[in-house]
Amino acid sequence: MTQFKFSVFSLFVLIALGSCSKFSPSKTVDLQELTDFYHPAGPDFSQSGIDSTQFIISNFAGPDLVPSPSCLAVAATGEVFVGVDMIGSLGKTPGKGRIVRLVDQDQNGEMDSHTVFAEVDNPRGIIAMGDKVYVLHTVFGSDSLAYNMDLVVFEDKNGDGIADGPSQPLIKNISNQNSLRSRGTDHSTNGIRMGIDGWIYIAVGDFGFFEAEDRSGKKMTMLGGGIVRVRPDGTEMEVYAHGTRNIYDVAIDPFMNIFTRGNTNDGGGWNVRFIAYHQTGEYGYPSLFKNFTEEILPALVDVGGGSGTGSYFLDDPRWPVDYNHTPLMADWGKSELFVHRVNIEGPGFQQQEEHFLKLSQITDLDLDASGILYLSAWDGAGYRGNPDKGYVIRMIPKDLSPEPSPNFKNASPLELVQLLKTSNAVTRLAAQQELLHREAKEVSAEVLHLAEDRSLPLQNRVAAVYTFAQLTCADGVPALVKLSREDKMREFALRALADRKSCLAQVPVEAFIAATQDANPRVQAAAIVGLGRIGDPKATQSLLKIKVPESFQSPAYQTEGPHATPNSEIILPHLAVKALVEINPVEELIEAIGTEQAKLALWALRYIHDVKAVDGLIAAFPKSNPETQKDILFTLARTFQREAPYDASWWWGTRPDTHGPYYKGEEWEGSAKIKEFLVAQQSHQGAEFQSFFAELNDRNRLGIGELGTTLLAEGEEEEKVDLESIKNKKGQVGNSSIEDVILGVAEIKGDPVKGKALFVSQGCLACHTVEKGQPMKGPFMGQIGSIMSRDQIVESILKPNASISQGFATVLLETKDGKSFTGFVTAESADKLTIRDIGGTATNLVKSNIKSRKQLETSMMPAGLANSLSFEELASLVSYLQQQK
Repeated sequence: MTQFKFSVFSLFVLIALGSCSKFSPSKTVDLQELTDFYHPAGPDFSQSGIDSTQFIISNFAGPDLVPSPSCLAVAATGEVFVGVDMIGSLGKTPGKGRIVRLVDQDQNGEMDSHTVFAEVDNPRGIIAMGDKVYVLHTVFGSDSLAYNMDLVVFEDKNGDGIADGPSQPLIKNISNQNSLRSRGTDHSTNGIRMGIDGWIYIAVGDFGFFEAEDRSGKKMTMLGGGIVRVRPDGTEMEVYAHGTRNIYDVAIDPFMNIFTRGNTNDGGGWNVRFIAYHQTGEYGYPSLFKNFTEEILPALVDVGGGSGTGSYFLDDPRWPVDYNHTPLMADWGKSELFVHRVNIEGPGFQQQEEHFLKLSQITDLDLDASGILYLSAWDGAGYRGNPDKGYVIRMIPKDLSPEPSPNFKNASPLELVQLLKTSNAVTRLAAQQELLHREAKEVSAEVLHLAEDRSLPLQNRVAAVYTFAQLTCADGVPALVKLSREDKMREFALRALADRKSCLAQVPVEAFIAATQDANPRVQAAAIVGLGRIGDPKATQSLLKIKVPESFQSPAYQTEGPHATPNSEIILPHLAVKALVEINPVEELIEAIGTEQAKLALWALRYIHDVKAVDGLIAAFPKSNPETQKDILFTLARTFQREAPYDASWWWGTRPDTHGPYYKGEEWEGSAKIKEFLVAQQSHQGAEFQSFFAELNDRNRLGIGELGTTLLAEGEEEEKVDLESIKNKKGQVGNSSIEDVILGVAEIKGDPVKGKALFVSQGCLACHTVEKGQPMKGPFMGQIGSIMSRDQIVESILKPNASISQGFATVLLETKDGKSFTGFVTAESADKLTIRDIGGTATNLVKSNIKSRKQLETSMMPAGLANSLSFEELASLVSYLQQQK
């Protein structure tokens, strides 16, 4: 076995690199293998769609064991860990959650044993890795009130399927206590997943968090949603990306590209969107994505309404090529698993959404090392959990004969190194983590040989790069620098070099500076992000050379910008701005205003609240041309306020103010000087410039009266629902999110007498009866109060497609004489049937005359029948229905 002699080797390589040649940008690109990974030659994906004959799908566990499954994780060795959440997203009563471990010992598709692994409330994310199980969940106090959410780790060293003892916290307080108590977990911190870089990535909903604390004592606050990451030992917590709404999980590919499918804010302009992430990227929710679109990285697509949940990037060649190397994205709202085919475009991606699998309110999915996929379904368990709803299914390709996974625990270090050459991502990650768990530095040289082996597939070499980087930290820098000279590996070597701030001691900034001008834009992106992490001011001039494209344009005032249209050319300058803000070279940014780098410098200065920057901008103004002077005025206006410190005492609700540029702006020590200068310039300009200053005032919400305004009046949006003021407001139901309606109706008693009248006036009688003996129409409401809870009744009214009553699916019949009928089949015999339409009209048909019969996926009850009601009226209707028992 070769021992890696770091101290001597490191010194030798550093001397060699310094004496032979300086770093210079590569003029050649090698992207073919990476391109083919996402889009292999041969298959025609234009006609893709699930072929049920390709898979074996079977029930694995039902609500008797795993009711209300909010998340799941599968160990590489096949054990399934299911998060049971009987509190749900809006419930608040503790003691109803657990992690259930399911085992199929012989891999025949049938569960052989189960245990309650641990008792936890509101499990939202799980990772099963070796003898550790990481869980993100809500923590309740002795007063039964939600305290916050923690990321914790359990251990099961004896392998009995039960946690050895209490969990150990890795991150405390990674949510918003106030919102957890007032609403529940519907916009909280959610799924967790580990990448081949060894970080745990955390999907943070837009509750954000206040003073989250990792195991080292580091504290961090985040307003809004995004992705946070932390090392498996609970240290080095940091924000990876920011500005998303309510993401539930992350999909991570073998090259550390990250994807999410979010959810909608019910009409506020931010629909379900599929996003490909860049480290340090800002995605704009809620304050930038409409009126300051030029400042964000846009989503790849807006797919309308829905609720994205679990996600997984499939990298297993035992699966059909149609689905391999793709992000699989669950959507709870659409009860479907989607494939998003991604293809490289510059430093970013393009995508194509495709339907894959229908599953009732799907919540999560994960794969084991044998290639078996497990998926969990909420299945109508409502917003507060249900003991009789929910299940887990098992799915494998028809031609796959599962083989036992490797015995990672008993494998030697060299055997684990060889497993990094495996073709599936699950085995590679499990082998890597076992090596790291053993701190097996003695095999570092063997791991490096894999990274250098040009005969291996790219994903295996990248796995070796990140394994080597984690084993060696700063000692491995020279070898990674050498590896970065290979075109194909440069992107990944640079990312690994700058991946951990605790390992930057020997990283040469010159390698990254040279790579900012690389012929490969993906290498450029890695270099730019790395320079921001290194933080060396020597990088400033190289970063300023990144070109700002013509598409960097503010949307016309009061016009929504393009926030869900891919724009690969904005990625590099966006990342460069983030790096410059991190370095904070104020003087050099000011000096750049008179050069061709002025656009990027002024863009970066929008986020630097420093009196020196204000003075520099004001001094540069008279020396600049008219176009640059306008940009300076905009930059000053943009920095007049800053975002007020977030204390988690409030939340912006499901439809926040999207005006921007700040959600809660506050003035700072430079504001007075900015105001004085703007007012002075406005007074010196002619009448033709007055509208410019008024628009500047309105767009940035400066509130400077002297600058004028283009608005007649502008109302402030409510931050949260005030039931007393709006419960009798007509149309409130249609103008609110379903979660707000459920919470609101729960607090209003309602009048059943008024509800009975509404049952008639809202057209409910057209399809429903409440008294036995009446002619059957649609689902019988005479017993609904004994079948459904108040929340479930509200959900059924607002989302009729979410749970269609058994026997009342909408049917489309076409007859041989060219007629068609849509409705409920209310009676059927061997040769006749009766179909009743939405208006209550019944038609008797002879079955021999029916040409085709199709069950539709949508309810015949139209959505929106309650949109015109106030909360008070809907509460009355629900109270009336609750009396029907």
